[in-house]
Amino acid sequence: MSEGVYLPVFHHFENGNVFTGSLGEFRYKITPDVHMKTQKEVDYDASSVKAEYWRGKLSYEFSNIEGEKTFALTPDACDEMRQWLNSAALPTP
Repeated sequence: MSEGVYLPVFHHFENGNVFTGSLGEFRYKITPDVHMKTQKEVDYDASSVKAEYWRGKLSYEFSNIEGEKTFALTPDACDEMRQWLNSAALPTP
């Protein structure tokens, strides 16, 4: 198991589910914006996922968001999002 922020599998976001997580006092929220081509088919070109982070003990609603970035809704972009969050969460050696 790797160190750093945890993200669920891509399918979680593909289904429009929001995810919140933490690493120590580092907090993050991932919000997908899923658009559908048909009732059962996701329009990946029109869909995205937004990552936001903050630090402290307070919830999202009561915190100062320190960073946010929007990514494409693809498995590769989810890996990029994990790297982006880790670079904000983990101190550089």
